Amino acid sequence: MSNLSHEEAIEGLKKLLIDNEKDDQSNKEVEAKIEKLIAELQGKRPHDHHCDPVRRILDGFHRFKTTKFDKYPELYRELAEGQSPKFLVFACSDSRVSPSHVLDFQPGEAFMFRNIANLVPAFNQLRYSGVGAAIEYAVASLGVENILVIGHSRCGGIKRLMTLPEDGSTAYDFVDDWVKIGLPAKAKVKAEFGHLPLPEQIQKCEFGDHIGVRPYLM
Repeated sequence: MSNLSHEEAIEGLKKLLIDNEKDDQSNKEVEAKIEKLIAELQGKRPHDHHCDPVRRILDGFHRFKTTKFDKYPELYRELAEGQSPKFLVFACSDSRVSPSHVLDFQPGEAFMFRNIANLVPAFNQLRYSGVGAAIEYAVASLGVENILVIGHSRCGGIKRLMTLPEDGSTAYDFVDDWVKIGLPAKAKVKAEFGHLPLPEQIQKCEFGDHIGVRPYLM
């Protein structure tokens, strides 16, 4: 199978699964193993929420080493010498929306910076220096040509922004102060869509390019 492409391997396994289903004596254990292999080849390995955390990390590294690092040694030797990414990507820390997965970035393609609600605050040398350092390093040292800020639906950070108590009380030591960067965006949404139910207001803030909200979040 080492000479087959991923696509050919997947199609072969699917055919084997179909042939197995036609057999009245089909083995359910074999079917399960085939489906797992197909999922792994497609990058859709099912999550096991009950697995041992340490085992999960070790298995993940083993898969990376055997299916990528050992398979493409020239690429990783080149990357060891330096990086020249074309993109600087600001994305949310949400575990469900990894930019490398969603946009299929390969090693060396994108310099990543992730935070709660994918916020890019205005320039301030005294605060939020981590964001400024990421931009400065990406542009000045790495020569990045494209800066991309990506958001997503059902964002916990944006939801917190839109539900911050008006009396100034806080439930978190750091989160509330951070999402307040987006208060101008919240004010704009409230002014224009305050009559809508809260879930719809949150959506307007998440996907607010058409009403000019996005500039207030970056």
